[in-house]
Amino acid sequence: MSLLDSLSPRARAAPESGIVEVINYARNREGLIPLWAGEGDLPSPDFINRAASEALLGGETFYTWQRGIPELREALSRYYARHFTVSLPSDHFYVTGSGMHAIMLAVQALTEPGDELIYLSPAWPNIVASVEIGGAKAVPLTLDFVDGGWSLDVEKLERLITPRTRALFINTPSNPTGWTASRDELAAILNLARRHGLWIIADEIYALYHYGTGTRAPSFMDIMEEGDKVIFANSFSKNWSMTGWRVGWLVAPPELGQVIENLIQYSNSGVAQFLQRGCVVALDRGDEFVRENIGRARISRDLLCDALISTNRVDTLKPEGALYAFLKVDGVTDSRAAALDIVDKVQVALAPGSAFGPGGELFLRACFLRDPAQVREAADRLADYILKL
Repeated sequence: MSLLDSLSPRARAAPESGIVEVINYARNREGLIPLWAGEGDLPSPDFINRAASEALLGGETFYTWQRGIPELREALSRYYARHFTVSLPSDHFYVTGSGMHAIMLAVQALTEPGDELIYLSPAWPNIVASVEIGGAKAVPLTLDFVDGGWSLDVEKLERLITPRTRALFINTPSNPTGWTASRDELAAILNLARRHGLWIIADEIYALYHYGTGTRAPSFMDIMEEGDKVIFANSFSKNWSMTGWRVGWLVAPPELGQVIENLIQYSNSGVAQFLQRGCVVALDRGDEFVRENIGRARISRDLLCDALISTNRVDTLKPEGALYAFLKVDGVTDSRAAALDIVDKVQVALAPGSAFGPGGELFLRACFLRDPAQVREAADRLADYILKL
């Protein structure tokens, strides 16, 4: 008998990431342009690194607050006051070991085996995995794709609700589609959740990466009232080029505080204090860096999308938000095979749409948060590949 047979069925059923498969296939190839993962090409800025380094060298290496150091939770309160115009005391914030950890904790807090959670697909695959490893069922609602753009039918969403539904997972702006909910759509979702007594897990990691009017995307923060059942998951990864730090946060009602603290204790027992010192500085001093990152993303989005749309072989619109162009290419019927072939033929690494679940099978995802010159080169290579299909 294989040793694998003695493992739990849920552990064995955890799927291999289709994104990581391409990364492992293409890693370390000379001349490769990596548009595979959701991160930019800039390292964390020096003023953030320095704060963490000084704390590390200063001996901040002991066990720390499970919910996060007070200074970081207060900095999060200031961040939301600036960007979301809400007044949330620090007891609404909980520091986690990455955005992924934040999502996992929210799922653990709200579901148990046999429950259902509805999410919008195509979606980052870790969402589904975090639900199903815990024994609940992830139920997809596929966004509608028409004329290169994505949209949500709230009536279809409501028809998926059953007596076992506990929560809705709403990621806007969306990874991978770039779909961004309007304020009216968020209000419709929130009213639906209220009617059915459901929680909402709001993944607003890309809220500031918004290319429409205003300085950010619409948020549940804009419309929710006290007592609404909403938990927000977020991360330091994208805004401040801190993907490798693995620090995130939850925003949740203080009433949930002890439960969340307990879940943190029994998963990672808190985030290293010296890392949290860097996060404080990111929040308080990093707005200009974030604006620069968003500016680079907008330029590179336009370069990539304009070049590929001009081939007349790619069905997509410029995304309203997030960091990704989700590309439907004429002649691509197997996105996994196409992603591997593109690595081999033109040295550009994309994520296969099949990794993102229902509705994504015929698409390829490109992360455009990179040097515009490099994105222009990637676009030229991809256009040449597409025109030869």
